[in-house]
Amino acid sequence: MESTNYFNTLIEIAEDCPAAQGEIPPIKGSKKSVANLQYEMLHGHPYEFTSDDVLFTVFATRKEIPEENLAEQRHLFFSKGQPCFRASPLTKRYGWGVHSNADGKIAMFGVETEAYKKLVGDAAVVKKKAMRSKRA
Repeated sequence: MESTNYFNTLIEIAEDCPAAQGEIPPIKGSKKSVANLQYEMLHGHPYEFTSDDVLFTVFATRKEIPEENLAEQRHLFFSKGQPCFRASPLTKRYGWGVHSNADGKIAMFGVETEAYKKLVGDAAVVKKKAMRSKRA
């Protein structure tokens, strides 16, 4: 089974992220976006979920997978590689860094916060940049 979980790692915002601070993703239309759902799961719930938990829950919500099928669908979902939070709109567009603790549980921090800056400066934390939105 593939996993998107990192451990003791900060996914920094993308080099071409237009946000100067963490922004709440706007709701467009009647269906919530991936960014909206990820934000809702992580905001106010630091270090409660793993990356795998968030990515699968968002997928299941958007696909309206019935609860009785979740275990089977989660296995199928992770049977092939999935994009991690380096590809998330939160880290690419909306100014949120995502930190994974030693247990693989994640929390998001606005790029403007002291917590984000402290993580960036911590030599013990592995840093990964979010993917750029545009080609260089």
